[in-house]
Amino acid sequence: MNTQTPAEKTAFVILLMISGCHLLNDMMQTLLSAIYPLLQANYGLSFAQIGMITLTFQGTASVLQPMVGFYTDRQPQPYSLAAGMCLTLIGLVLFSQAGSYPVLLMAAALVGTGSSVFHPESSRVARMASGGRPGLAQALFQVGGNAGSAIGPLLAALIVLRHGQTSVAWFSAAALLGIYLLIQVGRWSEKYGMKRLKSRANTTATRSVLPRRTVVLALAVLLALIFSKFFYMASMSNYYIFYLIDTFHISVQSAQLHLFVFFGAVAVGTIAGGPIGDRYGRRMVIWASILGVLPFTLALPYANLFWTGVLSVPIGVILASAFPAIVVYAQELLPDRVGTVAGMAFGFAFGLGGIGAAVLGALADTTSLTFVYRLCAFLPAIGLLAIFLPQLEAEARRRMPRAAKPL
Repeated sequence: MNTQTPAEKTAFVILLMISGCHLLNDMMQTLLSAIYPLLQANYGLSFAQIGMITLTFQGTASVLQPMVGFYTDRQPQPYSLAAGMCLTLIGLVLFSQAGSYPVLLMAAALVGTGSSVFHPESSRVARMASGGRPGLAQALFQVGGNAGSAIGPLLAALIVLRHGQTSVAWFSAAALLGIYLLIQVGRWSEKYGMKRLKSRANTTATRSVLPRRTVVLALAVLLALIFSKFFYMASMSNYYIFYLIDTFHISVQSAQLHLFVFFGAVAVGTIAGGPIGDRYGRRMVIWASILGVLPFTLALPYANLFWTGVLSVPIGVILASAFPAIVVYAQELLPDRVGTVAGMAFGFAFGLGGIGAAVLGALADTTSLTFVYRLCAFLPAIGLLAIFLPQLEAEARRRMPRAAKPL
């Protein structure tokens, strides 16, 4: 109760601030993808060109995030979060004023760079503020992003489609609010960060629980599971609107409301996955969430409009519950590389999302969106690889007593 009490009293405040900033950050990002139909009409873009915008944004974030995490593990930068949000602000304003396709790509790269700073560092801060409940902390952090992703299409339907591309600049206020909040988070991190980082000494035994080869195999399996999740998510976040319009001939606004429902389900799944992993084990959550979504994805391409909307809910909930568990599980594999692991997980996820958007967009141009969804329906079957993940809790309990014996 002594030295850590002040930090623990502010832990949930910090988690809520990080989650709120994640909401603002991802709201601005998803807002951009939600207005793809508007950009397609304004610039005459093909699906492949739309995919390239996503690839530029997510590819930039993918490459830089592991580097940022690796650097901040060794040289913590408490105020880098606010600096990253400044880059997002610049990209947002540039996006609203873009007069050509290359400028759109430049703006997307700036937004991606801002995300590359935000995600690994804020994930590291969330773990510092977790109070011994990393799954809950990671879920609270991630659910902010999911909520922002759900709000983005709704705001696009209500504001941007009515007032045009230049109205994207109105959301600069959200970026300014995020900058202010992240400065406060930076002050907390600067004051309590080193104290929290010293707790690594208490978890170094976890690093010796598993041999190096087992850790490498587990990380490879986690990357494969991230691939299945985010390639499928790329099909939903980038082309679900177009699929609904082309297949069921509904309006853009109606399609965006369907996307809002899907992202809302993703938010619910994210907040559930972390605490369930803390209570019942992250391996179980990973196994159930990745593979458990398969029946619903297989049914989606053959459903009518009503059942498409219904099926999107369990798909979002079940699939999203995996990622908080995956990130924390990976951090427990490498407890002294928390930022690096977070950067690798988020970076790989962003990269796959961008590659998926480009590949699936090109595939949709040559075939059809229905074919794309029928193909992507089998991606969750990769979840079978989760059988190769070791049970960290069991290994820790089996080896800890022997490791704890006095010399």
